[in-house]
Amino acid sequence: MSTLANQLAVAEREEVGHGIRLLLVRPLLTEAADPAGFALVRRRREPLAQWFDYTCGWSLIVEPRRGYARLAKIRADPDGSRPARRARSGRAPFDRRRYVLLCLTAAELLSMAMTTIGMLADRVVQATAADRALARFDPVHRPERTAFVDVLKLLESYDVLRAVDGTTETYVDTAEAKVLYRVDTTLLMRLPAAPVGASRLAVPPDEVSARFEDLLSGLLRERRYGGAAPEGTADEVLGETAVTDAQRNLRLRHSVLRRLFDDPVLHRADLAEDELAYVTSLTGRQILRRVVEQAGFLLEERAEGFLLVDPDAIATDMRFPDDTSTARVAALLLLEPLCAAPAGMLPEQLAEAGAELLRRFPRWAKAYQSEDGAARLADDAVHVLRDVGLVRTSRGRVLARPAAYRYRVTETTSPAAENDPEGSPASSGTAAEGDMQ
Repeated sequence: MSTLANQLAVAEREEVGHGIRLLLVRPLLTEAADPAGFALVRRRREPLAQWFDYTCGWSLIVEPRRGYARLAKIRADPDGSRPARRARSGRAPFDRRRYVLLCLTAAELLSMAMTTIGMLADRVVQATAADRALARFDPVHRPERTAFVDVLKLLESYDVLRAVDGTTETYVDTAEAKVLYRVDTTLLMRLPAAPVGASRLAVPPDEVSARFEDLLSGLLRERRYGGAAPEGTADEVLGETAVTDAQRNLRLRHSVLRRLFDDPVLHRADLAEDELAYVTSLTGRQILRRVVEQAGFLLEERAEGFLLVDPDAIATDMRFPDDTSTARVAALLLLEPLCAAPAGMLPEQLAEAGAELLRRFPRWAKAYQSEDGAARLADDAVHVLRDVGLVRTSRGRVLARPAAYRYRVTETTSPAAENDPEGSPASSGTAAEGDMQ
């Protein structure tokens, strides 16, 4: 009996760790997209909810009948490194126009259980016409229809919209396309993760752009940590509350562990003094090691910081190194000159390094074989490196971070694959020592 109990405990521990990593990479998990993963999360929803609440202060809502699980991840330091992406056009990130259309479309869908693409487009046209701050949506123009389709495809990927009849992509070619949708308004309302709703901002619309950073901080304020409400929000009238030791420790634990579980690498230099003191204390180290083990990660602790490795690559949303795009290959190759320049490199030096890559591999990177191609290649590569936490920008220079030195480029003697173009980095045998997940 004790052996069976031990086996069941081991199975539960493994499933909880699997569920944690699954939800980290897919905070909105639907039964339609991943039946097996959703079944696991539904089965272990109580220990999963307890782990996320204790470790990161994130709430987990599981709706078995409606077929979705929503982890409300609040980032410690929100940035643009994980943008919404288009299902078309090579997964390009959303631009400002698409984000505006996304917000307008979501607002209009809240009052609909069923709709057609034409009716929804007409509602968005009316909404933009009624607000002087917004550019009017005009579906007569193909670029506008393309942007609208990108928004609808994103909502379809979230399972908020389901095409009952017709195909969304047909709207790109003609505004007369016929598509019927079923709308899940309950799931739509679960999408925002900010603890404070945008409607609570108590500022005139024309002041939003000038005070955007302060207002963003206001949207992310959590009452559980105490302190003063940020200026410009409806909570400002509540005044300031004293912060207890328990609230302070709770904030420190959540702020450190949110960054560790949400970013590829956590450098000690990025932590505030109180955060660093917490994570290096006896209690902080014990909590860190325990929750990492429960989640099924391997913890690499260095003098410069911390790195989590998922041996099963379940929680990996972006692989590095990776040869699936030219920019990612160039990012790996540019690490060599970056690591060799302690003072960092200027944009002009990076462009010259990109030009050297194009000269070395003339049949590679066809999209960058133009007059400004070298600068664009270097810029795209730096964006990749910045997103995975390997470089930072300071005073106009790009500097390699400590984690970048784990990727030492070496020459291999393996023959090129048949499908690799001759004279490309992939066929020349460049490889890295480390692998960040």
